[in-house]
Amino acid sequence: MHKQTHVATGDGSLRPQVPLTGELLLMLAGLGALGSLATNIILPAFPSMGAELGTSVKDLSATLGTFFVAFAVGQLFVGPLSDRFGRKQLVLCGLAAFVVGSAVCALAVNLPQLIAGRIVQALGVCATSVLSRAIARDLFEGEVLARALSLIMVAMAAAPGFSPLLGGALNSLLGWRATFVMVGVLAVLLGTHYLFRLGETHRADRRVALSLSAVAKTYGQLLFDRRFIAPALSVSLVIGSLYMFFAMAPAILMEGFGFSPLGLALFFASTVFVVFGAGMLAPRLAHRWGPTQAARTGIIVAFAGSVALLAGPHDVYYFSTALTVFLLGMGMINPLGTAITLQPFGHQAGAGSALLGFLQMGCAALAIGIASALRIPAYLAFCIVLVTSLALSLLAFGGQPRAR
Repeated sequence: MHKQTHVATGDGSLRPQVPLTGELLLMLAGLGALGSLATNIILPAFPSMGAELGTSVKDLSATLGTFFVAFAVGQLFVGPLSDRFGRKQLVLCGLAAFVVGSAVCALAVNLPQLIAGRIVQALGVCATSVLSRAIARDLFEGEVLARALSLIMVAMAAAPGFSPLLGGALNSLLGWRATFVMVGVLAVLLGTHYLFRLGETHRADRRVALSLSAVAKTYGQLLFDRRFIAPALSVSLVIGSLYMFFAMAPAILMEGFGFSPLGLALFFASTVFVVFGAGMLAPRLAHRWGPTQAARTGIIVAFAGSVALLAGPHDVYYFSTALTVFLLGMGMINPLGTAITLQPFGHQAGAGSALLGFLQMGCAALAIGIASALRIPAYLAFCIVLVTSLALSLLAFGGQPRAR
């Protein structure tokens, strides 16, 4: 286990003396990506699940909606609890709840049982999503924090891309219940590795009081602090747009461009490489230009891709090219915007990460809801909401106070 010794930094704060190792980064990436993996992995198995459980594919969409709601709301409680009691207990309890929820899903014999299991899954895994960022903020500062968050954010963005391909393979070979067994086993492995290789990262003398009024005050302070809300809202609008793409891609690619289910899964997987490359590029640009300018550049690139999608021809090759530009910008703003958001709030990293996660899920739900409600073709609805979201993101980031 890493020993949590600390040294004083130049500004009087404390920085843990923990090396930024590949093992540690992979652990944090795994904790952050588990929720994203569990979100989309069951999509290819919907027909099999519906046939066995006696329900329609449309009704199975409730397993996604309830997961998102529980995931978003749960984060608001996990953050302040971890700031008060530490990260370790919340991470381990969250993983344990996720394993229980996965078992309920794997053994479900009807839709209500499956939905109940998904809710328990979400309430558990929201802890690892929030606390992967908070743990990174506990351990690292400045450019090192940006590098750590880059891999975490890349993993969280990549997991929805690879998970349908993995879920489809498991469904074909072992049946849909195997997907829940697999993610449950992964959670056990992550929890074991975390317990014996890292452990607690939030020092007792840095913990804050816990009460309803204190939590409300903390969230209120964050919401009205420009250092937090400007980059948080900006990056949340971009990430919400990414989730909107995953939600609407079946209608755009399968119905609009004639993709097969395998073709759709492969298209999702191909997006991962763009996001990964952008995530690796982001810290280098931040070192050269400064994090604020590099993050702003990412938003501009993503906005340019969204405008190209809206203005260009309705063609699959053009769509793929313009979408790649959007994903490149998204991959840059995601880690840098997250680092900028959390950097000033070391003592409130749990609450800050929780509120950031809630905003991201809220923006995703809002974008998906608006795009779905528009009585126009899915491609056009996606493009309109995407351009609007990116324009608002650029505007919100302009509210970032100048660094001194």
